[in-house]
Amino acid sequence: MKKFNIRKVLDGLTAASSSSASAQSGNKENDAIPESLQSEHFQLCKTVRHGFPHQPSSMAFDPVQKILAIGTQSGALRLFGRAGVECYCQHESEAAVIQLQFLVNEGALVSALTDDSIHLWNLRQKQPAILHTLKFSKERITFCHLPFQSKWLYVGTERGNIYIVNVESFTLSGYVIMWNKAIELSTKTHPGPVVHISDNPMDEGKLLIGYECGIVVLWDLKCKKADCRYNYDEAIHSVAWHHEGKQFICSHSDGTLTTWNVRAPAKPVQTITPHGKQSKDGKKPEPCKPILKVEYKTTRAGDPFMVLSGGLSYDTLGRRSCLTVMHGKSTTVLEMDYPIVDFLTLCETPYPNDFQEPYAVVVLLEKDLVVIDLGQIGYPVFENPYPLSIHESPVTCCEYFADCPAELIPALYSVGCRQKRQGCSKKEWPISGGNWGQGTHSYPEILVTGHADGSVKFWDASALMLQVLYKLKTAKVFERARGKEEKPSTDIVDEDPFAIQTLSWCPESRIFCVAGVSAHVIIYRFSKQEVTTEVIPLLEVRLQCELNDVGSPDGAVEQTPTLPTPGTTSSSPQESEPTPPTSTGSNSSDGPRDNVPCLKVRSTALNQSSGYQVELVVQLLWVSGEPPQPITSLAVNSAYGLVVFGNSNGLAVVDYLQKTLLLHMGTLELYSPTEPYLRQPCSPRKTQPSGAGCETNEGTNTTEERCKSPTSGPTSPYNSDEERKQQRFMQKVKSKSRRFSKTVANDFAKMSRKISSPTTEHKTDMDTNNVFARSRNSSVTSIDRESREAISSFQLCDSFPRKTDPASAPGPSLWVGTSQGAVLAVSLSMPPDGDQRLQEPVGVSPCGTLVRLKGGVLTMAFLDTSGALIPRPCELWFEPNATNQDRERPKRRPPASSPANSEGQYAVVCSEKQAKVVSLPSQACVHKHNITDASFVLRAEVVQLAGGLCIVCFCANGHIMALSLPSLRPLLDVNYLPLTDMRIARTFCFSNLGQALYMNSSMEIQRITYSQETCDNLQEMLSELFTPVETPEAPNRGFFKGLFGGGAQSLDREDLFGETTAGKASSSLAQHIPGPGGMEGMKGAASGVVGDLARARIALDERGQKLGELEDRTAAMMASADSFSKHAHGIMLKYKDKKWYQL
Repeated sequence: MKKFNIRKVLDGLTAASSSSASAQSGNKENDAIPESLQSEHFQLCKTVRHGFPHQPSSMAFDPVQKILAIGTQSGALRLFGRAGVECYCQHESEAAVIQLQFLVNEGALVSALTDDSIHLWNLRQKQPAILHTLKFSKERITFCHLPFQSKWLYVGTERGNIYIVNVESFTLSGYVIMWNKAIELSTKTHPGPVVHISDNPMDEGKLLIGYECGIVVLWDLKCKKADCRYNYDEAIHSVAWHHEGKQFICSHSDGTLTTWNVRAPAKPVQTITPHGKQSKDGKKPEPCKPILKVEYKTTRAGDPFMVLSGGLSYDTLGRRSCLTVMHGKSTTVLEMDYPIVDFLTLCETPYPNDFQEPYAVVVLLEKDLVVIDLGQIGYPVFENPYPLSIHESPVTCCEYFADCPAELIPALYSVGCRQKRQGCSKKEWPISGGNWGQGTHSYPEILVTGHADGSVKFWDASALMLQVLYKLKTAKVFERARGKEEKPSTDIVDEDPFAIQTLSWCPESRIFCVAGVSAHVIIYRFSKQEVTTEVIPLLEVRLQCELNDVGSPDGAVEQTPTLPTPGTTSSSPQESEPTPPTSTGSNSSDGPRDNVPCLKVRSTALNQSSGYQVELVVQLLWVSGEPPQPITSLAVNSAYGLVVFGNSNGLAVVDYLQKTLLLHMGTLELYSPTEPYLRQPCSPRKTQPSGAGCETNEGTNTTEERCKSPTSGPTSPYNSDEERKQQRFMQKVKSKSRRFSKTVANDFAKMSRKISSPTTEHKTDMDTNNVFARSRNSSVTSIDRESREAISSFQLCDSFPRKTDPASAPGPSLWVGTSQGAVLAVSLSMPPDGDQRLQEPVGVSPCGTLVRLKGGVLTMAFLDTSGALIPRPCELWFEPNATNQDRERPKRRPPASSPANSEGQYAVVCSEKQAKVVSLPSQACVHKHNITDASFVLRAEVVQLAGGLCIVCFCANGHIMALSLPSLRPLLDVNYLPLTDMRIARTFCFSNLGQALYMNSSMEIQRITYSQETCDNLQEMLSELFTPVETPEAPNRGFFKGLFGGGAQSLDREDLFGETTAGKASSSLAQHIPGPGGMEGMKGAASGVVGDLARARIALDERGQKLGELEDRTAAMMASADSFSKHAHGIMLKYKDKKWYQL
């Protein structure tokens, strides 16, 4: 029989009464504060994608529209025009794109995929959609060719056959070129797949077919037979025509180029090996690597250009991929940073039977896009206007700021334009098609990304565009290791010791602060003047949580340092905790490493250009052989002049104006001794080796265990291996990359394998924790469990840190959130502004706990009694390097309190599991909402949207949620993106006005919106790919060529491939699938008034152009007829009365 406990009954009655009182007060507050946000203000959709296409596989260019298309191995399409014109679309099958073909100046694109499907995309709408799909069922597609101004697409297959597709109806023609009819009957082997198809530039009735084995066939389309066959011993990779149609060039697998005359199939006219070493005895050069592609382009005034990729000799194994440009007698080899995927030569004319006049080469690399200027000596590259350098170094963190100060973007651009790459071409970017959007989305947006090499990039993200503004290199502050024996003395990172872990930015004052993985914090000020810093200000901090454990068997644990007296501070870290002189080397020979930072700050002068300049460097030190713990949270406040940061050991408060340490203490020391939340180390503890730190012993606690989500702790035994794997994955997500290295860009597969194979030590630790598992309110926890209460969030603001009289005004305070769900307050006593602020100390006084939630605290904000967000106090920017006269101007700070603010406040706190709204200064919980039970929140922010406030959350199960403020009503809950990659968890961030973004791959940023207003205006905001452009006139054939038939020969393909002549193709060859780009695409394109007007304007422009051309031609014909009539009438009058013999 279950034991009855009267104490539990009384506790339940007390809890019920308190909850009912809380609900009643919450209802009163809800009635007093009207909320404008409703569920109809929210809608989730993707907007644009930025960055370099992940794993590119193919490329195409429209020479009239000036649009570039790139296909990827995941079936994605990225289209680029002028700077700011980008578009992303995705094939549903996610099969790799093997080839792309533009319908030149028609606003359409054909894509061929590895799943043997061909798709027709409509580019005349802002969001391209598939119009038709043709799925081959019996043969594999290997090559496609669409002649200029033709509607018949040639499709080559793996079996060597060629099929013809009508791109208007996307149906197969009955005309088929079979491989056994193309090759000679005497050939005993199969020629292999089709690797090339092209028509003769001067005769459309002749089709050139290249087979992999080395056979090239010139096929007569009218006679349905092979005119000529060209045989070579080496496999073919590509073929290129001379524009006159008399010669073509083949690239082979042995690094050779063969030139053939069309009428001389016996042997090639010329065979060269561009990179082969010529032997002295005149024999064939040594074979080289395959030439994967060759293009031959002619010029009217000079020598032709021959561009090729590959073909290097085999003795250059360590050499990078190269592009070779052969022009006349000169051969230029251009080294690339990454392997070449494809390249295209851009020419002045789209007609293949005219002089090509090449002016640039677009080179698609595995991780970059390079455009080379062929018109200048040395072939310089064009400066790329696209945001393709996001992955220059792996992104480790990012922050998104919307509605920034208007002058901030111009200021960053002015200092960033001096960092542009030198030696680039002075010409304009050649890919210049499309038009920008017409939307009203005009508020400034800035994206800040931290990278693994220690760099920070500021991006202009306004109006759905992305452009780099400024790049900051934090590694310049530290000494660089010159050899293997001089590596940074750190054991907490494997690689990239300068990687950015987290950042904090005050846009109004432009104070910027970063924390690195080597436990360092750097504070920067923005200046428009260059300075030289002789000595970099440095502050070293010993931050270790040390408990007075009476039960320690070895007595090796140090005593807890005394807390600073409220209102006092130390002028230097040495005064707050004396430390012996430090050495900046590795472990000393006489003991463990102590008082040593992970990185060495440079001792020489630092020349700092205009932009962000170092104000102060703070480094955590090794303590008794234990490395400093990674920094988990960081905040800066320019009005107070303070920077706060914390980790799993505790927190530190730094005054960067006086460059002193105000407070450094363990997390448990922030609790009041009388608090019920304080847990004393009175439980049985696990045996610890002598000399080990009590909180930072990594031998007993892995990184995953230390930073584990409290909701995923060992409260119940695991039921299966799958649950254990899932639990450990959640723990890995919550660690939020304590160790950054180049592996942050690796795929999730490696990470999942690492998680699914825990060490025996990990299992032992979890089993031991299962034994000591207790409820959260219990104090029977081990010291190792307590060490996991890390600092997870900060908020510096004017508030009520204590339960005081409501009539009192709020004062400066620091709010601290921990990984165990506690919200602690610290009161700050700020000296008056001016000289007193730089001389008098800042008082710091811990005030205890405000509230406790389930899961780690993620974000905090404060509202006034009217429900408006209380902005963080900040200082307005001023020039720090200005003269004394300019520096005397007052630095205004926005008023920290308003009439509604002085009456009271509401503290909004969101954790991994729930959200609470607490009334201040009474500290009564007025609203509470459990966000999730089965998962946990990864990112949460209090944002402004449509004139109201809400909390937006991204959960590990992929749900994006929104809660109203202050009532915490659910407004949005969409299952958007299941967490399959640690990169998403690390980079997902929200901003005001309904914007959010994340890194969906190592190279690309996906932007989304949760605002209904933005979704409604999305069509107007998106850029246009297709613009009405007149196709250039065909080249003039000349009088004699027209007279004697020496010009290009046309072909009536409709008569040859049409159903009346060629018949119907077998229905079993391919299946036609109508695409969703028909009515649905038109409906999507037709949304929005501005879109309707824009489309009507384009249609009127096209019609007006045609009518104008017709009117001009009619007027010219009338003028010609009138002139002819007058001339004939004059001749008639002249010879009217004359006899025939007088003529």
